[in-house]
Amino acid sequence: MNGASLKVFKLIAILKVETLFFFLLGMRNYRLLLVLVLSLVIALNVVRASDESKVHIVYLGEKQHDDPEFVTESHHQMLSSLLGSKVDAHESMVYSYRHGFSGFAAKLTDSQAKKLADSPEVVHVMTDSFYELATTRTWDYLGLSVANPNNLLNDTNMGDQVIIGFIDTGVWPESESFNDNGVGPIPRKWKGGCEPGEKFKSTNCNRKLIGAKYFINGFLAENEGFNTTESRDYISARDFIGHGTHTVSIAGGSFVPNMSYKGLAGGNLRGGAPRARIAIYKACWYVDQQGVVACSSSDILKAMDEAMHDGVDVLSLSLGAQIPLYPETDLRDRIATGAFHAVAKGIIVVCAGGNSGPAAQTVLNTAPWILTVAATTLDRSFPTPITLGNRKVILGQALYTGQELGFTSLVYPENPGNTNETFSGVCESLNLNPNRTMAGKVVLCFTTNTLFTAVSRAASYVKAAGGLGVIIARNPGYNLTPCRDDFPCVAIDYELGTDILLYIRSTGSPVVKIQPSRTLVGQPVGTKVATFSSRGPNSISPAILKPDIGAPGVSILAATSPDSNSSVGGFDILSGTSMAAPVVAGVVALLKALHPNWSPAAFRSAIVTTAWRTDPFGEQIFAEGSSRKVADPFDYGGGIVNAEKAAEPGLIYDMGTQDYILYLCSAGYNDSSISQLVGKVTVCLNPKPSVLDVNLPSITIPNLKDEVTLTRTVTNVGPVDSVYKVVVEPPLGIRAVVTPETLVFNSKTESVSFTVRVSTTHKINTGFYFGNLIWTDSMHNVTIPVSVRTQILQNYYDEN
Repeated sequence: MNGASLKVFKLIAILKVETLFFFLLGMRNYRLLLVLVLSLVIALNVVRASDESKVHIVYLGEKQHDDPEFVTESHHQMLSSLLGSKVDAHESMVYSYRHGFSGFAAKLTDSQAKKLADSPEVVHVMTDSFYELATTRTWDYLGLSVANPNNLLNDTNMGDQVIIGFIDTGVWPESESFNDNGVGPIPRKWKGGCEPGEKFKSTNCNRKLIGAKYFINGFLAENEGFNTTESRDYISARDFIGHGTHTVSIAGGSFVPNMSYKGLAGGNLRGGAPRARIAIYKACWYVDQQGVVACSSSDILKAMDEAMHDGVDVLSLSLGAQIPLYPETDLRDRIATGAFHAVAKGIIVVCAGGNSGPAAQTVLNTAPWILTVAATTLDRSFPTPITLGNRKVILGQALYTGQELGFTSLVYPENPGNTNETFSGVCESLNLNPNRTMAGKVVLCFTTNTLFTAVSRAASYVKAAGGLGVIIARNPGYNLTPCRDDFPCVAIDYELGTDILLYIRSTGSPVVKIQPSRTLVGQPVGTKVATFSSRGPNSISPAILKPDIGAPGVSILAATSPDSNSSVGGFDILSGTSMAAPVVAGVVALLKALHPNWSPAAFRSAIVTTAWRTDPFGEQIFAEGSSRKVADPFDYGGGIVNAEKAAEPGLIYDMGTQDYILYLCSAGYNDSSISQLVGKVTVCLNPKPSVLDVNLPSITIPNLKDEVTLTRTVTNVGPVDSVYKVVVEPPLGIRAVVTPETLVFNSKTESVSFTVRVSTTHKINTGFYFGNLIWTDSMHNVTIPVSVRTQILQNYYDEN
């Protein structure tokens, strides 16, 4: 039965059911009516289930021809033979895999898919169950659902042939996130290998996980007491704590069907570029005695050096130093140094911005050649109903999947005034209370600690005393982690905590009921910059905007090591800019597949200038902290990464090695230190150039007094004959004049420079105010953030 016949059959079947239903409405026997109608509906659904077309991936193995058009035509011929006509074949075809391997995606019924699977030339046929929404919701939230055949994900064959390198704690190679089902041959440009070691064999690599190496010599040299035979970590590329495995699977994990974390956020799991290849460089080691992870500078640099040799296209590092930062020319900033050389070779380096927020000036990895990522929430939450004895329901947040805790005694430990015993409702001090105070009860406590350890420690104190659950009142916005043994531990803010406390004090027998957490996505859940996400401005060079971009990094479900304490079936929910950075690395891998010749700066520019500045529902994005505010460029750079828009940015603010040298000279580094970093004798101009002229997709002026003029250059990557007009949304009290106001591009003019004259009406020192500079044509709005701070007093002292 062809597609047209099937549609007619379905229409007739539906009409028959509807006609019979209205006929039976006049019958007295409603039970018979119900039985007959339900029987027909069930029968029709069976027909639909068996004959309805769904997207299938047909994998044919290695290409039999180098001409991609010839390969695509062979796919159409195969479909034509199956479906009966070329017209039906073209309607059925979703897209053709014709570069790294041979295969295609097509809308097929189950019976048609089975016929293809039985063909000798077909290696494997996969149903569309692999192509549902990501479990973490990250990729659906970012508009990269595999269900849509016309998006960047499918246009780039899901990142096939792009190689993402990760410098982290290693990988758990057996994870289903690294299966190579449907993945073509290893890219020819790959020069790396799979290094054997403790419980890691070269055969642990495959067409997906194409490389794995480990670097420990620097770590051992600095930790002579480290016993490699007794350490729980593996002296190989195998991951012990799970951090590396988690980041890798976020960026490039393969399809894993029907994955969930204790029933929360269920669905199918994948990385951002599920056909990208991944290479692991383990340079971070677990130290048992301290329970920490250590990453030696020399090991990291060696790992970056190897990655450059092996042929990675993207490097993702969820690592960072601490404030105060080292200068970019200082070898102690191993990431900035290694990244400079990687970027000079065309490798895009993506780094986490750090987890020291919401304090200002805490952002890490601030070099202008690095793409630095902040963490945001998703449009998803885990509401956990708390019902008080007065029937008031309060929604807390938790990852609690145990049984409902029925109405139970509720207590807030405080001195009743007629005893000498010490009581404490402070979460960190619950262990000071007598056990009888908490035994058999749910305990309310308050904390000002911003770390989740306050929650887990409070839960352990209550559980040890025989308590049945704990409600923690704290500053809103901190990340969630399940408590050990799925003990009920629910987070609320101070306002709700105070409401519960007032209820406790108003009755002689307060009780509470705690229900399991639920998963809520879409409206009305808003997007926010995470509290922990480190903020700008840049403490090394305030005129260089950092972070560059924001991406989901809160409660992200991905693969981990089974050795991890919170692992559930080899998967875990984690939060941090460590999770946000690989999201952007996955997006960059897709963009690299689409634009293989772009520079690293071009990718950054495309991502920054096309970012979302509202959530998917058009609502403002807030920055969590105390107190919450509307997000600004120091919270999330250009905004939240918008992969689809970044694929066609219109204009880019491009940079190369000479631009980075200009920055180093403008930042005041001496010639010898720059020459050491660049690898050749470099002499800065005199007078030195202005740091405001570095060709970034942003304008940040940290010390404006009267007036400054700066320059930017844009390159057209859209239609050849394009005309752009400027729109300025100036910061409060700031005037910005752009010259020229119109940019005209043609076949001979690909790049155009413009100036921005910035002045202030403020007469006092101010904080930063924010605006935008936008170049717009009929299709693109190329937007860069503008941040200006008036510093009249500082300039007064500089001049006197």
